[in-house]
Amino acid sequence: MSIKSKLPNTGQTIFSVMSSLAVKHNAINLGQGFPDFPMNETLIDLVNTAMKNNHNQYVHMDGLISLRESISEKISFLYQKNINPETEITITPGATYAIYTALTSVLQQDDEVIVFEPAYDSYIPNIEINGAKAIKISLQYPDYKINWMEVKENISDATRMIIINSPNNPTGNILEANDLLQLQTIVSGTGILIMSDEVYEHIVFDGRQHASILKYPDLFNRSFISFSFGKVYNCTGWKIGYCIAPAYLMNEFRKVHQFNCFSCNSPVQFALAEFLKEKKIYLELGNILQQKRDFFYSLMKETKFKALPSQGSYFQLYNYSEVSELSEIDFAKLLTEKARVATIPLSSFYRASVDKNVLRFCFAKKESTLTEAVERLLRFNP
Repeated sequence: MSIKSKLPNTGQTIFSVMSSLAVKHNAINLGQGFPDFPMNETLIDLVNTAMKNNHNQYVHMDGLISLRESISEKISFLYQKNINPETEITITPGATYAIYTALTSVLQQDDEVIVFEPAYDSYIPNIEINGAKAIKISLQYPDYKINWMEVKENISDATRMIIINSPNNPTGNILEANDLLQLQTIVSGTGILIMSDEVYEHIVFDGRQHASILKYPDLFNRSFISFSFGKVYNCTGWKIGYCIAPAYLMNEFRKVHQFNCFSCNSPVQFALAEFLKEKKIYLELGNILQQKRDFFYSLMKETKFKALPSQGSYFQLYNYSEVSELSEIDFAKLLTEKARVATIPLSSFYRASVDKNVLRFCFAKKESTLTEAVERLLRFNP
């Protein structure tokens, strides 16, 4: 039997490739974005309690109402925005699912979606599987800022959506208030929608503030916004997040959601509904990760790798031009095999060939992990 692939240009992800290499060579994996330090014991206990209290059956398709109410309270506290928990919040099995569902709910054949590269690897396949076309705009090296004039030039009658991501994966760059104001000007008076990926909303460094779509009413009224509990509470394997959107968009989102996931992990939702009230936990997250970024940076200064700015997220980019002339993918593989440190080549976050001798490192690790990784890099002789 022959099958016409819906994703003919998609193969195994670079994360699977590098993780397999890391296992094969017993390498420290600084490639994939997940912590290796313990999560909060209180949250674990709350999940156990929920299971023992028999909260193990389906909850409402849209998510446990007490959790949606806790999220609404958090949004009001952080962004001074009133969100209706009944009609504007849906709990999802992770933020990537929320992004896929949002795109699937509104994209039609031959729609165009503006994507900024380097981009989180799910965006373009999600666009293409819905019969739409990704219009790729490169962020400007080395600070990876958006050229809004170029965005304006790429708007067409077919433009249906613009995807933004701040703090950005993989670059660690963040959008500022002026960026969102320029975006607002560009989409004003159009039917263009926004997909705002804000999974690292609490991981912002050096006294900066997260510029959420939720702060801009005109943008919110045309936006889906995805969030991740996994990134906030160091439990990425739980795969639970949520989407926020105005009611008319959320209505379309839920039409797709009901036939795909229907209902998410119940005991975890009961636990999160209670735990989310502890503001201190998520308010301290940025400082905790900034300390890890700074610790890793202080170690890496002893190497020939040159840091690019990281203003948020789990990640920092490093240029290796003084270490090797190999391509990013070849050098990343060599580091994994010989230095036994796994990273992700930045070129993997582009569709076209873009190679600036840059690797992405994840610093959301224990200090002992980061120390050993850098010691291995110092011993490495290409």
